[in-house]
Amino acid sequence: MKLSVIIPVYNEVESIQVILKRVQDTNLVHEIVVVDDGSKDGTRDVLATLDGRNGVRVILHVHNKGKGAAVRTGMAAALGDIFLIQDADLEYDPRDYPILLQPIEEGLADVVYGSRFLGRAHRVTMFWHLVANKMLTFMTNILYNTILTDMETGYKVFRREILNGMVLRANSFDFEPEFTAKILKRHYRIFEVPITFNPRDYTEGKKIKFHDAFEAVWTLFKYRFVE
Repeated sequence: MKLSVIIPVYNEVESIQVILKRVQDTNLVHEIVVVDDGSKDGTRDVLATLDGRNGVRVILHVHNKGKGAAVRTGMAAALGDIFLIQDADLEYDPRDYPILLQPIEEGLADVVYGSRFLGRAHRVTMFWHLVANKMLTFMTNILYNTILTDMETGYKVFRREILNGMVLRANSFDFEPEFTAKILKRHYRIFEVPITFNPRDYTEGKKIKFHDAFEAVWTLFKYRFVE
């Protein structure tokens, strides 16, 4: 099975080359689809030197549309059998790819979530982000009758065919709850596996804000009752 890694990017000039090297070093990837979402910090200049080399394909958004829009663009362009969403900010470690892929390769799962809360190593930071993540996951479990530990994880891996007939509308960080809601309503087999996690804080360029949690709540409720 061919693996497409989809990397949404916005103003990550300091990390983009590092994350691409780490992804390539796994030797597991068929293609890397990088979607630059209107960066203004020089990221595009770096990507211009990498496009077409070592499996990298670069797609440019003229204006910043949000993470969800960039992911949707990447999924529409990807050619692999399995899609893996990879953030560009170095919080998630591509050395976890084997454990993320294993349940799909063994035919046990259609979708795999890399959980930050299943006991692997992680950096200690930002208590209130932890609380928000736990609350959103708890709400997901109540609304959709499931037992996820990390709905908001950036590591989501899935067979491309699960997107057949699925309309995704998210433009921002509401991609995570929308995607989760729709795969749960379709009763796909979901596995969670433990991953390492090295979160950065706002002084290091973290982009998600507190108001995004309210948008996630609305998204979870909305898609419980509508498509």
